Formats: sequence, structure tokens, C-alpha cells
Amino acid sequence: MSVYNGESYLLGAIESILKQNYSDFEFIIINDGSTDKTQEIIKKYADDDTRVVPITQENIGLTKSLNKGILLSKGKYIARQDADDISYPDRLEKQIK
Repeated sequence: MSVYNGESYLLGAIESILKQNYSDFEFIIINDGSTDKTQEIIKKYADDDTRVVPITQENIGLTKSLNKGILLSKGKYIARQDADDISYPDRLEKQIK
């Protein structure tokens, strides 16, 4: 997930992924140069959950940020999430099947 100034929706998006029925994943969250409280929110989750991989960078845009996330990923599959998306608890489980 790449996020730029997403503090308004970010908590819900992150929570919806961390509460998935399927829990064996890494959650790469790229802070793409946000100037709001996005970094603080990401840090809180990264401190509490080792699945959260926080990346902070200068703003390079959504497409380049997502490509960077793909390069950094270690998993077999990629599940895309926007900072204002909410995922059902069985989303990853269904996608893996």
C-alpha cells in the first residue's frame, strides 16, 4: 500500500488488513512523502505488529511507489490496497485460494 496524506482513512485500511483471517503476510506500507499524520499512524502499527513493513520516502507518486513495494516484497503473491480501502476479513484467504 502506498499512501500520501491519507490520515483520514488510513486507520481503517490498516486495521482491515491486520484483522484478516489469513495472517501469514507482510504488509508493506509506503509513506510517499506525506505531510499530515500518516507517518505517525504507520509507525504505531509497525511498532505493534511485525507484519507491517514501513517505508518512508520523498513523494514520487503512486505508480513508482507501488512498483517499489513490489520490488521490496518477499511473498509469492501481491494484494493491492489503497489507503482509503477497507477489506473484508476473508479477502486474503479467498484470493490465495
